[in-house]
Amino acid sequence: MARRVVVALLGPVHWSPPGVDLADWRAALAEDVIDLLATLHEVETAVAVTPADRALADALVWPGTAVHEVAEPTPNAVFAALEGYDQAAVLAGDVPDLPALTVGKLLRPLTTRPVAVAPVEGGGPGLLGVAVRLPVPGWLPALDLDTTVAADVRSGAAAPGDVAVTTGWRRLRGPADLATLDPAFEGWEATRALLSGSRRPT
Repeated sequence: MARRVVVALLGPVHWSPPGVDLADWRAALAEDVIDLLATLHEVETAVAVTPADRALADALVWPGTAVHEVAEPTPNAVFAALEGYDQAAVLAGDVPDLPALTVGKLLRPLTTRPVAVAPVEGGGPGLLGVAVRLPVPGWLPALDLDTTVAADVRSGAAAPGDVAVTTGWRRLRGPADLATLDPAFEGWEATRALLSGSRRPT
């Protein structure tokens, strides 16, 4: 059985709701994504941060969760830091209510294809996540979860079919995204508490 890992990449967050401190917002998003990882089955989980954000990761991870320090907050840097895995997926750190099923759909194509990407729902720039068979294909371009789109990933592939495009989800990067949060949807407890004002700032 393939050894698989799902990594939450806690990259920069450039927006927070009015009246919410950006650092507190980023921490709440990260906490919820890390909690999501804890619910996944049949995969190992980890967190990746730049050295400057190591304290953020250490404060939030579950006991035993690996924390990888990377020189830059990109999927390529994360893949390069991993050893001993057959497959890996990197997720953005601003998807607090991401369904676990969506993560599974990102990994599933790797049985037949070397790369899979999950777009940002609604057609915006960037990716929700990317999954690869390891070692990383030599044609994989430099990826930025904030700006890369599926067409960019496919551009260097030997065949367009080498890159599967899976189910997307929206990221919380602006007011329009915030308005799509469903209070009835389970999870995203830290983000929910911060938005409701019931959580003290850190």
